[in-house]
Amino acid sequence: MKTKLFLIGLFAVCANELKAQLTLDAEIRPRYEYRNGFINLMETDQDPASFIFQRTRFNVNYKNENLQMYLSFQDYRTWGSESQLNKRDANLSIHQAWVDMRLTDNFRAKIGRQEINLDDQRIFGAVAWTQQARSQDALIFKYKKDKLKLDIGLAYNQDTDGLTGNTYYNQKNYKTFQYLWLHKDLEKMSASLLLLNNGLQYTGNEVELPMDTAETRYSQTIGTHLKGRSGDINWFANAYYQTGKHKDDRDINAYLIGAEAMYAPADAKYKVAIGGEIISGNDQTVVDGEVVDSDNEINAFNPFYGTNHKFNGWMDYFYVGNHADNVGLVDMYVKGIYKFNKKSNLMVMAHQFSSAGKIVNDGKEETMSFGTEIDMAFSHKLNSDVMFKVGYSQMFVEEGLEIVKDNFDGETNNWGWVMLVIKPTLFTSK
Repeated sequence: MKTKLFLIGLFAVCANELKAQLTLDAEIRPRYEYRNGFINLMETDQDPASFIFQRTRFNVNYKNENLQMYLSFQDYRTWGSESQLNKRDANLSIHQAWVDMRLTDNFRAKIGRQEINLDDQRIFGAVAWTQQARSQDALIFKYKKDKLKLDIGLAYNQDTDGLTGNTYYNQKNYKTFQYLWLHKDLEKMSASLLLLNNGLQYTGNEVELPMDTAETRYSQTIGTHLKGRSGDINWFANAYYQTGKHKDDRDINAYLIGAEAMYAPADAKYKVAIGGEIISGNDQTVVDGEVVDSDNEINAFNPFYGTNHKFNGWMDYFYVGNHADNVGLVDMYVKGIYKFNKKSNLMVMAHQFSSAGKIVNDGKEETMSFGTEIDMAFSHKLNSDVMFKVGYSQMFVEEGLEIVKDNFDGETNNWGWVMLVIKPTLFTSK
């Protein structure tokens, strides 16, 4: 331990002498959750889940005029998952490890394991709410001049450093992607354009497609994010279109559109907003007594690597590891934020959900309501290093969601949580 402290101290002295900056900071974030219908509807014979889990991070940030290096060590665990006399476990990982290098005055390259956050995180986001969060192995070329930004991102994944073959068996991840993100700040608004070419590995089977010749099938997503302010109104709009090939080789024809307008007077303690989002989905039909998609085309939009917990309700019934290739979603919502003082605020949201595609119900094909979700969260800043947060959500289920989730038990579905966020800065060089 003394050796480690000596090396950190020596590194700090060298940083000062080399006109560089070294920052060490940490995060400890324990959260208690009560899950009684979180992600999935509760069944009659199920008991609610109750637990505490914690994220712990130690971050090292080194920066000089030519490069920035960032390391983030992370431990994620549920309290009690390891015994008191535990010798070792697999909870510790490297969440981020990247270098951002200056190539010219306006051109940089960022390489390594990193969080990718673009615009409002609808397609690319770090999913900070989850204790483990998301990071990606990528190379990003960055151009910035005045109010213009251009990113070109590249990623290529493999299971291991093998001697033969390039089949990627991790079906929860992509094989490769390439994206271009262009952002421009204007006088009263900003505009972004995203082009994503996303490759998913289809491994098939030995009869249909031998493993050593597995295909990578590509979809293309193109869209824009607009954001601005007009008087007391803050607003944003999203529009994305997907085409190309689904992993199962079907053609894709899907879209996402959304918008929000928030009344936010400069000196007021409150903000109120109304918004909505339509995410296209597949229509259901009945063939030979079985419910299937109505045609061979995929009409279900995939938000891929976005921070989906931020959208479509905090109980995560939609697009958080679920609802992919399904009937889509229409989400209409209102929300209000009240700021009690500089340290405390309350947010309340109400979502009305329904299907974008048709659902088979008693032999009829129709769009149906999923229900109404109420989300509430209170935050209080105890001091510069510590934040206290508490939240509660409830889903009032309707028949459409029961059909999609195949659960007609009619149980109450709610979710509550309490969290501390402790984020001290441990050291900063001059």
